[in-house]
Amino acid sequence: MSAIQLSYSTFGLTNLDFLDAIDAVDRAGYAGIEISFHRDQFNPFNIDDAYLDAVKQRLDARRVQACCVATASHFFDPHRPHEPSLMALEKAARMRRIDLVKRGIHVARKLGVNLVTFGSGFIRDDHVAHPEVDPGALLVDSIRECLREIRDDEDITLLIEPEPGMYIETMAQGLALLDQVGSEKFKLHIDICHAYCSETNYLEALRLAAPQARYLHISDAREGYNLKIVHDHAELAPDLDFASVLVHFPDTADFLLLDREHPIHFPLEAPTPARKARIEALLQRAGVTRDLQEVPYSSLYAGASPLDDEIFTYLISMPGLSYDVLERARPICGYLRGAKNAPLVDKMVANTLTGIVHFHEIPGEGTLDLAGSFRALEEGGFQGFGSVELYHHVEGWQKALDDSYRHLAAINGER
Repeated sequence: MSAIQLSYSTFGLTNLDFLDAIDAVDRAGYAGIEISFHRDQFNPFNIDDAYLDAVKQRLDARRVQACCVATASHFFDPHRPHEPSLMALEKAARMRRIDLVKRGIHVARKLGVNLVTFGSGFIRDDHVAHPEVDPGALLVDSIRECLREIRDDEDITLLIEPEPGMYIETMAQGLALLDQVGSEKFKLHIDICHAYCSETNYLEALRLAAPQARYLHISDAREGYNLKIVHDHAELAPDLDFASVLVHFPDTADFLLLDREHPIHFPLEAPTPARKARIEALLQRAGVTRDLQEVPYSSLYAGASPLDDEIFTYLISMPGLSYDVLERARPICGYLRGAKNAPLVDKMVANTLTGIVHFHEIPGEGTLDLAGSFRALEEGGFQGFGSVELYHHVEGWQKALDDSYRHLAAINGER
């Protein structure tokens, strides 16, 4: 029998009534279900203990077991997910996220669940504007405040989930944070897709992190078009072997794409001689030899398209930039991917350390070695639940639910 028990996150079932979601996961054959906070489906500010009693009764009447409470990072603002984070500069902002995690502890206590998970959040533009403030210290302080909500006599553990682009992005960073916090009630939550995105040798990283991990997220992923967005600055030295670079010029709010195949300037108006010289210098520094194209920014399509989910997921992972800069980059991403034109890039946009796209695919539909990942985790000593998290597949939830179980159950059965 595999040491990894299969579970499914309700974050991928948000079109259903919550109790119906429990039934759907149970019917599909999963051993566990992740209870994920959601503004419309399972909102801890709207539900009371009587409703939690009804949830507990439904779980007790089914075979499926609630295995973790996920205090969803998308909870507060759908347009600015992960905000405010546990390391927001303003105390009131941090307290909003701390309060949400504490509500997760309360839900876990009522439902008999012993794991509560969250992420660190991103370095944002206000962090960049205040380098005198240590975001890591804010994060540690916030986690310790959350831990104080757990009683000494109860078996509840808080988990940190490293995520592409976040302050805690790699498993090594997650393990270092465990040492800083220094509590046996604070451990690691591994997302296998995130490891594929962020680790140069993800199978070895999984094996090494397994002893401190108490929970998994499972999804598939594939290679993308790695693109970084940065402000222009004097020391900018793009490495196009790692990623193409979209340079933002703060004084004019236009952009330059440094890419070996498609160097493009997206101007708002005719560039000055000084800007032309700067663009030429950046092209030379990046080793771009193709002729520069010019696409007026005002000509870009800025409306809705089928690419919206992909581009939104990409943009929110970009640290250190304001949302206004990221929103202005959105039509450029659409142009590259073919929102209303022939695409220049045939792969999904990515902002990761490996070029793998942080976009959760149904297990078996990407290029991640799931069997090897399970084997590496078990070799490292992991035992526990692994929840399929497919929030990009809410519309096709039934197929995602069934196909995931079929593929993962076969992997478990082979080992």
